[in-house]
Amino acid sequence: MGSETVVEIIRQALWTSFWLSLPLLAIGFFAGVLISLIQIVTSLQESSVSTVPKLAAFLAGLLFLLPWMLHRIVAYTQNLLGDFSRYAR
Repeated sequence: MGSETVVEIIRQALWTSFWLSLPLLAIGFFAGVLISLIQIVTSLQESSVSTVPKLAAFLAGLLFLLPWMLHRIVAYTQNLLGDFSRYAR
């Protein structure tokens, strides 16, 4: 296995982890901005008011996106482990 193959495997792993984490990070970002705006408008600056809705948004997003995430990670794993002959060269 050459260095190009190792670099390609690492590159694919990083891109897969990026695409898997991106939707949840976006959900957290937009939930945080929305909760902050609500706190500014209502002048309610309690930490539990901001934490609980963010956690609920993460959980809802995870439950909604879990089938897609599992499909992506299974496809990556099948691609990686599907053909060992290309690594033996």
